[in-house]
Amino acid sequence: MQPKLKGSITAMITPFRNGKVDYDAFGKFINWQIAEGTHGFVPCGTTGESPTLNHDDHNEVIRFCIEETKGRIPVIAGTGSNSTEEAISMSVTAEKNGADAVLVVVPYYNKPTQEGLYQHFRAVDAAIGIPLIVYNVPGRTITDIKDETLLRLFELRNFKGVKDATGNLERIRFLKKHTPEDFAYLGGEDDLAVEINKLGACGTISVTSNIAPKLCAEMQSLSLAGKVKEAEKIQEKLMPLHSAMFCETSPGPVKYAAKLLGLCDGSLKLPLVEIAAEHRQVVEKTMSDLMLIKIK
Repeated sequence: MQPKLKGSITAMITPFRNGKVDYDAFGKFINWQIAEGTHGFVPCGTTGESPTLNHDDHNEVIRFCIEETKGRIPVIAGTGSNSTEEAISMSVTAEKNGADAVLVVVPYYNKPTQEGLYQHFRAVDAAIGIPLIVYNVPGRTITDIKDETLLRLFELRNFKGVKDATGNLERIRFLKKHTPEDFAYLGGEDDLAVEINKLGACGTISVTSNIAPKLCAEMQSLSLAGKVKEAEKIQEKLMPLHSAMFCETSPGPVKYAAKLLGLCDGSLKLPLVEIAAEHRQVVEKTMSDLMLIKIK
């Protein structure tokens, strides 16, 4: 049985205006993404600036996304925290609001042991009744959840997938040998999207799909249908854009790109600020080359 969570899943930006969430822009963004073919949403991930959203805004952004999506595609709510109590609270709220799954990041900053990681996810799992996707991104969290710890999590009832942003292709080879067919192995790096699908992944939680949703969705659909060469052609075209989205700390570049597309005003919450002038030029040129925008 194939995983239900698959394809091009957008790690959604959170539009702001005057320091507040711009729900009008967010609603338009959601419907545009669905019309462009996006296969799923992750609100309140890193790209959505979850570290600087207060709890009320965090929960409301997820609730609004679920309500506006109206079941057309899955919504995987970003509910992670370095506090287990907070992760439980946000996960329970997301489930009550109708989330299809939760994405829970490895706790950051406090550097738990592997046993601490296991107990963290075990506690979240025990509090909910929807799929739990573990997000491993040691470049941001410092702590890396080991493959052996991930395999321990299979005793939990809701552990149904992992978002891997380690860039280590050996990990997917190892885990695919030890996981059931319906386990959702999702990538967290756009530039490896086709490569990891070839190794058995079922999609990518994507930054680039915020601004090129149709191309990302087409690439994923082709890749998952076994049309690898066609998918690789799109990926080759997208590679400069993938790079541009990380020319400065994300989500700075993708927020600026969204501004160029008229999707939002591009503002970020401190301590994030608008990207530097030289990086704005990189984003503009890359988008122009892909004919996403026209530079006057």
